[in-house]
Amino acid sequence: MVIKITSPVFNQGEEIPTKYSCNDINVSPPLEWDGLPDGTESIALIFDDADASNGAFVHWIIFNLPGDTNGLPEHVMGRELLGDGSKQGLNSYGLVGYKGPCPPKGTHRYFFNIYALDIKLDLPPLVGKEELLSAMEGHILGQGELMGLFTR
Repeated sequence: MVIKITSPVFNQGEEIPTKYSCNDINVSPPLEWDGLPDGTESIALIFDDADASNGAFVHWIIFNLPGDTNGLPEHVMGRELLGDGSKQGLNSYGLVGYKGPCPPKGTHRYFFNIYALDIKLDLPPLVGKEELLSAMEGHILGQGELMGLFTR
């Protein structure tokens, strides 16, 4: 099942505003989604740079968002545990929370990938992308993606 994920600050395939990058205040953009499948217990989100020279560079991991969540506000704090029970993993910088687009040069494609899961994941915070994907295997009810560009 396809989940529609959008942002009020940029459209699919458009430039991510500088505010949400390493060139400015580097906070997470607001995101919205709909079309979660019945039975969604939790939601996971991975934000990465598909054009990084050594493979996908992870900029943000957040998981165990409540299954009835329909978006994230601007500037999600970089904490391991959030007030709604969700957890954040480690990005490729080795840090918790969002770190925005920051390509060395040129234009890169950045993907916000959302996953609706039939379980709440029994994982600690600070996990990496591969560990998260492995734990989600067999539990994905639906997914979607929002792609934005960033040029430096």
